[in-house]
Amino acid sequence: MRLNLGAVVRRRRWARGVVVATTACALTMSVLLSVQTSASASELDEYVNLPLVNRNAEYGPGGVHPALPTDLGILQALVEEARASGRTPKSYAALLFQYRLVVATQAAGIDLASWNPRTGVSANHSNLVKSYRFYEDLQLGHPELQWAGMGGQVGADFGGGLIDFELMADVYSLPNLQQLANAIVSQVTDRVGKQALEQLPEGLRALASVGRTVTADDLDFALGMILVMQKNIFSDLMPMHQAYVDEGLSALEEMQRAGLFGHDVMDAWRDVASGDPDRIALGNAALLQREQGVIIRDQWDRVRAYKGDVGEAITYASTVAGSPSVAGVVPPRSFRPLEFTTTLTDGRTANVTMPLPDWNWSVYEDRWDYITSQLLPKYRAMVEEDWPRLVATLSVPYEIQLESHRPMMTLPQTLESALSSLKVTVQ
Repeated sequence: MRLNLGAVVRRRRWARGVVVATTACALTMSVLLSVQTSASASELDEYVNLPLVNRNAEYGPGGVHPALPTDLGILQALVEEARASGRTPKSYAALLFQYRLVVATQAAGIDLASWNPRTGVSANHSNLVKSYRFYEDLQLGHPELQWAGMGGQVGADFGGGLIDFELMADVYSLPNLQQLANAIVSQVTDRVGKQALEQLPEGLRALASVGRTVTADDLDFALGMILVMQKNIFSDLMPMHQAYVDEGLSALEEMQRAGLFGHDVMDAWRDVASGDPDRIALGNAALLQREQGVIIRDQWDRVRAYKGDVGEAITYASTVAGSPSVAGVVPPRSFRPLEFTTTLTDGRTANVTMPLPDWNWSVYEDRWDYITSQLLPKYRAMVEEDWPRLVATLSVPYEIQLESHRPMMTLPQTLESALSSLKVTVQ
């Protein structure tokens, strides 16, 4: 067999060409992959270690940091990449929080990017309805989520009150309420002496003193703060609820490792998921305590402290007007009503009673006493003993629930009734 040297040379040249081309292609792909990975890592780097500057919605609209996207697909991809990168959850806490918040707002039908509580009640009416409808739907689908169900019901009470506040923006500037409060104070001091003045609720005395001077701007401040509180509660607890519904406790454990809440909240969720009625009740109570004692406590204090007696008058008036929708719960004005004993100028003892609250909803300790004495036990009883009735209540369209709770409209009549019901018993 004769060796064809020309053919051999040609084959060797072809083989070298293939090797060179293959190597070049591999190098090109490697460079491209390196560029893509570098770009992706660079994009992710923009969103790690961000502070949660807008976790308190008082500072602006949208999510927890203005640099974070609000597109769910983008957020999900970034979170998955952060997990795959080996970063600690604390490094991508804001990104994770934003992701969970967008999942919750989309499930509720709310546009997070445009959600701005500072634009007033009318502009946020749809968000109020969607938020509380979402709460109640979570309860209907998951009987253990009692915080959500109770929050939805009570939301109708506060939502109705907010609507009244906005529609009656000049009610407090009218002499009517100030005159009624002043008449109550005067009747007490006339009948038992001026020494009784200090035993009257501070909010009642404030309403008698400055009720005439409260302006629409003052009410706008209070309304804005209450709407901020409403968004803050949703933003804190609804991402947890939606994560629990979608992925269970493991999703919440990641949020806890990220530092978004502490071990106490994680333990509360384990109680909620336990299937044991007593632990479920304890877990939901812990979530409620977080809502009232951590998330909005300082903001209620700011509303009450606003312009001295002005904030005191507004928050006390809200306490008088409150009318809860949870079955069996007494209205705030009937819980710890005004009752005290004083000594008359002739030495006799007089007992004074009146159907007005001797406390203020904006004070955390007073509010928590009412919640634990009234709302928590009676809502639990509804869940465990009368579920069909609760389902029927929560299934009512939320717009109807909201419109049926307009307590501020009856505030003047409530004060008139209190004035006529003042009782002084002399011993």
